[in-house]
Parts: sequence; C-alpha cells; structure tokens
Amino acid sequence: MAVELLLLLLLCGSTISEMQPIHKSPPGTLDFGFVPVKTYDTHAYYEPGPIGILFSIVHSFLYVVQPNSFPQEVIRKLAQQKFGNIQNDYQKPENVVLTLQLFLSELQAIYYEIGFIICAALGLLFVLLLPLVGLCFCMCRCCDNCGGEMHQRQKKNADCRRGCFATFLFVTSLIISIGVLCAYAANQHLTDQVRGAKHLMYSNFKDLRIFLNDTPGQIDYLVSQYNTTKEKVLSDLNNVGPLLGFRVQEQLGKEVRPALDAALAMAGAIRETKEALENVSVSVEVLQEGTERLHANLTDVKAHLSNTLNDSACSAPQVASTCNMIRNSLHQLNINANYSGLPSVNLQLAKVNDVLKIDLSSLVQKGYTAFNDTPDLVMNQTRNILSDIQNVLESVGSNITSFTKSLPVEKIIADFTMYLSQSEAYVQDYFPVVEQYDFYRWLVCLILCCMVILILVFYYLGLLCGTCGYDRHASPTTRGCVSNTGGNFLMAGVGFSFIFSWVLMIVVVVTFVTGGNVEKLVCEPFEDKTLFKVFDTPYLLNQHWKNYLSGILLKNPDINLTFEKVYSDCKENKGIYTSLHLESLFNINEFLNISMYTEEVSLKIEHININLSGIILLDAPGRQNLLNFSSSGVDGINFAAYLTEINKSITKVDLLSFANDLEARADQLPRGALENALKGHANSIRTIHDQQVIPLEQAMKYVKARSTLNRSIRLLQKTSSELMEKVKNVINAVNAAQLLINNNASLVIVQETKKYMDMIIGYFEQYVNWVKESVTMDVAACKPIANVIDTAVDIFLCSYVTDSVNTFWFGLGGCSIFLIPAIIFAVKLSKYYRRMDTEDVYDDSVEQW
Repeated sequence: MAVELLLLLLLCGSTISEMQPIHKSPPGTLDFGFVPVKTYDTHAYYEPGPIGILFSIVHSFLYVVQPNSFPQEVIRKLAQQKFGNIQNDYQKPENVVLTLQLFLSELQAIYYEIGFIICAALGLLFVLLLPLVGLCFCMCRCCDNCGGEMHQRQKKNADCRRGCFATFLFVTSLIISIGVLCAYAANQHLTDQVRGAKHLMYSNFKDLRIFLNDTPGQIDYLVSQYNTTKEKVLSDLNNVGPLLGFRVQEQLGKEVRPALDAALAMAGAIRETKEALENVSVSVEVLQEGTERLHANLTDVKAHLSNTLNDSACSAPQVASTCNMIRNSLHQLNINANYSGLPSVNLQLAKVNDVLKIDLSSLVQKGYTAFNDTPDLVMNQTRNILSDIQNVLESVGSNITSFTKSLPVEKIIADFTMYLSQSEAYVQDYFPVVEQYDFYRWLVCLILCCMVILILVFYYLGLLCGTCGYDRHASPTTRGCVSNTGGNFLMAGVGFSFIFSWVLMIVVVVTFVTGGNVEKLVCEPFEDKTLFKVFDTPYLLNQHWKNYLSGILLKNPDINLTFEKVYSDCKENKGIYTSLHLESLFNINEFLNISMYTEEVSLKIEHININLSGIILLDAPGRQNLLNFSSSGVDGINFAAYLTEINKSITKVDLLSFANDLEARADQLPRGALENALKGHANSIRTIHDQQVIPLEQAMKYVKARSTLNRSIRLLQKTSSELMEKVKNVINAVNAAQLLINNNASLVIVQETKKYMDMIIGYFEQYVNWVKESVTMDVAACKPIANVIDTAVDIFLCSYVTDSVNTFWFGLGGCSIFLIPAIIFAVKLSKYYRRMDTEDVYDDSVEQW
C-alpha cells in the first residue's frame, strides 16, 4: 500500500522526465515559480548539554574496551548463516569448509567482543567472590579473628595509621560519591528525555501529516503549471507573424536589404548627379562671365600699349632696347583660365532629367514596403493552423486534468492518514505505559543509587563521628561514645557493602554488556552509515532477494535500491520518487504520452506553407530607369579639362607685378610723352587688377562658383567611374534577391519554421525538465522519513537511552569497584574508633603495614 501511495503521489510528474528531448535549441525561459513546500517542525538533532561530557568519557572508555572497527564481514557471515540459503548446509557433515568458515566467523566475533567478555567475566567474578568473601569475613570476625577481637595493641604510629586510613577512606568515598552522582544524573536524564520524547514524537507525526497532506497540492501545482506552458505557446502562435515572419525576413534580408539599399543608393546618386550637373552648368556660366570681361579689358590695354610702343619715339637708339623688352612681354597680358572653352554638360543634364521623370526612390521604397510586410503575410497565411494547434493544446491540458482526477490519490492519502492516526492513537495510549515503566526503572535505579548512598552515609558518619569524637589521650577501652559510634558506622557500611555490592555489580554487568554493544554495534555504525551497508548486502536478509528493500517496497529485488541511498536522499530532503527509484516501476507514458502531442504540434508547424512570391523588390520600369541613367553620358564628360581650368590662375602673369615692371622700365626712358604714356598704361593695368582680378580671386560669388564647380566635377567623376558596371551590379543584386524570394524562399522558410518549431517544443521540454527537477527535489520530499529514523535510532535509542544507560553503569560500576578499597580502609579505621574490651601495655615495636 505504501508503494502505491508513493507511486500515485508522483504519477503526474515522474516519468515525463524520462522522455528524451526531441530538440536542442534553447527557447525563451519560462517561469514556473516554486513548488509549494512547507517547513517541517522536527529537527532531528540532539545536544545533550553538560552531561555530554560524561557521555564523551563513557565513549572513550568503550573505545578502550572495544577499539576494533565495526565487523561488517563477521556480521554478514553470521546473518547469512541464520537467514541465508546456506543455513541448512552448515548442518551437513560433508560441508566441512562451510563449518570451518562459520567457526572462523564465530572466533572473529569473539575476538571483536573480547573486551566486553573480559570485563563481563571480571564483573561476574566480582559477583561470585564478593558475597563469598563477605560471608567468610563475617564468620572469621565471629570467631574473634580478622579484626573481630575487641583488643587493640598500642603502637607509636597509631595516629599516623589512623590518619592515613581516614584519608584513604574519605578519598575513596568521594570517588564513590562522584560515581553515584553520575549514575543518578544519567538516571534522571533518561527519565527527563523519555518525558520530553512525547513532543518529539508528536512533531514527527505532524511532519508525516504534512508530508501526506501537502503532496496532492504539490501535484496539483505541477499540473496547473502546464497552463503557463500553454499560454506561452499560444502567445507565440498568436505572434507567429512577428516571431516566424521576422525570422524569415531576417534571413532573406541578408540578401534583399543590401540589394534594395544599393538600388536606393543609386537613386540617390541620380539625384546627386543632376544637382552636380546643374551646379557645373551654373558655375561655368558665372566664371565665364567674369573671365570674358577681364579678357576684353586686357585685350584693350594690350592694344593701346602696343600702339604706344609702335610710336616713333621707341625708334631712338637709347630707348629701342627697352621698348623691345616691353613689346616682347605683351603676350603675358592675357587670361590663363579660359572657362569659355569647356565642353557643355547640358546634354547629360537633359538625359538625367529624363531619367528622374520616373521616381526610382519611390519604386525602391515600394520594394521595401513589400518586403517589410513579410510578417503580415506569414500571419495571414498561417491562420488556418493556429486553431488546430490550440485545440491540441487544450486536449493535452484536459487529458492531464482528467487523468490526475482519475487517480485514487485522495483515497490512498485517506488510508494512510487513517493508519497514521491509528499509529498516533496507539502511541498516545501506550506512551503513558512507557512512562509508567520508565518510572519503575527510574525507581529501581534510584534504589540502587540509594544503596550506594546508604553505604556512603555510614562511611561519612563514621568518619565524622570518629574524627570528632576521637580523643588521643583516651585508651582503647576508655574511648568515648561518639568515637565508638563512628567505628560502628564504619562497620555498618562494610556490612552493607558486602550485602549490596554483588547486586550492584549484576546490574552493572547486564547494562554494560547491553548498552556497550548497542553503542558499538548500532549507534556508531549508524552514525557513519556502515550499518546500512550491512543491510544492503545482497541475499542477506532474504535468500532469494538481491536487494531486500526494493523487494519489500517495490516487489522487485533486482532494482538497486539500498538502505544507505534511501536514507541519504531523504536526509537531503529529496523527493521520494528519486529516493525510492520509482521510475523503474511505473511509466507514465502509458497514460499520458506528451511526446505524442508534441509530435502532432510539430507536424502542424512543419506543414506551414508560406508563399512570398507576391513580393516585388523592383519592377521593370525601375530596372530600365537604372539602365537609362547608366547611358546618360555622364561618364563621357571631360573631367580633366574642367579640373585643369579650375586649377589654373586667373591671368598668365601677375598684373600688379607686370605693372610695376612696366613702370620701372618707363623710368629708364628719357622724360617725355613715351614715359608718361607707359606709366599711364601701368596704372590702367593696376586698375584692371584691382577691379577685376581681385574680385575674381576673392569675391564670394566667384569663390563659391569655383568651389562648387570643383566639388561637382569630382562628384561626377566619382559617380561616373565604372557607372555601367555599378548599375549592372545593382540590377543583378536586385534580380538575385528577387530570385531568392521567388524560388529559394521556401528553403529559408523551412529552416526558420524548424527553428520556430524548436522554440515551441522547447517550452514543453522546459515544462518536462521543471517537472523532473521538482519531482526529484521538491514533490513529496521525504525528510520526515529520515527524521523518523533519526529520532528513533540516533536520538531516542542512542542519545536518550544508550548514552544514559552507559553513563549509569559507568558511574555505578565505579562505585562498586571502589567499594572494595573502601571496605578495607573502613575495617582498618574502625579499630581506631571503636571502644575495645581489653588493651595492651605500650609496645615500642613498629608494625610493618
């Protein structure tokens, strides 16, 4: 019945974890929260307090008595002889080897117990001899021997002997007092712990009730978290456009977007080309206007200057050379940058304007828009399967719910709760009986302690009366009543020692053998788990079962279920499903095959058919527009001529320098009309420089015109470089992207659909893995079972009972042993306190004692 409960408690989450993951791609992380787990009240830990020092001393003594390690092999062999399949084989005379092995095992057991055997033998010898010695001693004294004669010789060292005997007896009595206090403390400690065990017992019952009552709620929580998976799957399915569509778009976009970007860049290049051509045309006109006016003025000045040099005054020998030098330099008076000779770009501008009549950017943007509508296309084309998948998810949820409701969990929980209640009632009914018998035990132990206390009272009263009433000046026959009473008390203590000591030793031997072996054979191996290893020996407890625990609980002894592993797992508060290896006993796939549903979901997702052939990236007019641009003749412009003229200076010579040179040469001529005429021409040249050359060089209008012309020419040169090849590349890229969408998009869609399916199935895998982890660690955590074992063995049996019993016999045994020297010292000392009938004369001799 217990096994059925454990199985059904974990039915809804156990072997789901056995499913092999179908896909490996990591999906988004789902938050299933935490399985509701209550805190157990029982803390299976015991701290003995100050009496723990006595427990440690007793453990050290037991280690001295029995230092050998736990005899696993010996116990296995002895247990196999008793329970195993070779029990009858030992009795067969032909099996000498088995008999010899048994004999060797028994010898090993005797060797292991040799310390206990020796101590027990000494105790039994004490029990046999001390009453016999007491009887002989009593008869001997009755015959006036063994100190029975009421006569005492007077010796010089009598006071020293009396003091030594009194001191030794007092020290011995103190040791016996300590022993009886230890025994009383252990006796009282055991009673207190037995009374306090009721709370610990109820705490364990409470934890077991929590264990039973909370497990169905934990199962319900595991089942309810399927809704988290379902809601996430439905959310992703409703967002199939953004999720799957964006993924398809992202993959196709690796080729589509660069192609559209290149086409859009080419459209921008066309607009820039138009602007550059317009700028060239305007700038050239502005510069032509300025340079033509300058050219006309320089031509006039040069003509006038030539006329002056042709005057007859220049024929004079003294001025002819100067005039010839001036005449030879007249060709420098001319413009250097001739913009009028540059080729016109109006034809190219007209063709580009024709190209711009079709808005290529708008066509490319339409391609962008069509491509960006991929998620909407995916959404619209997958509507038909969303309802089917939703129906599958609802079917899974309803099957899980109906299956969990069909499980008889409540009935089994109720049955076990009833058994637990009956057990608790049984314990409640019989625990007072236990307390009553414990009271009897406490009373018997108290009586034993009182026996020792009675002896101690006589010894202490004898020492007190003898010491206080002793008169060293009185003779043995004249000793006082108090001193004589002290001696009588001592002899009474001796008598009671003989009467009680053997009884005390019997109790000590019995409790020593029992408690010591329980400590060495149960408590210590339980603490280091070697005791479990013995129980886990194959075929030990049952000759037909390899694993006894799995045979009892799971009805399958071949399952590797060990006491040690179950206890360790429960100690770590793992789930009972893991602790008992229930996965080897029950397979939930027979009832709830989630893989079937995930396969159905996978098939429906795989049948998603998305058609993207309606996406047109760039239509035929757009492509023709690009071809028209490539044949616009922009690449035929003579850019070198333009750049050459731009880089030239405005005039061939610096007019200001030319005027200064002309004036300097005029100064070399004789004064007269020729000199004045040349200086007048020099001033005219300066005026042209100031009024026309400087504005052409510095005026914003002309500076901007030259700068714009330079920039536009260079832009056109860059744009026109391999223009035909660039346009072909753009058209080819667009065509390749369009071909990808029309013909190869299905492959991309299949790949991305597979990834999308992996993500959806991954949510189920997360749910399964979470259930597995929860069942392993949280659901039906079996800490209460380990607590019950710890409470019963480690705390109650070992800490409460065994340690207390061992401390009791340790203290009482010490008292019993020290009664022997106390008897000797008391008998010797009483002779010095009691009143004698006769006395001797003084004897000088010193008795050797």
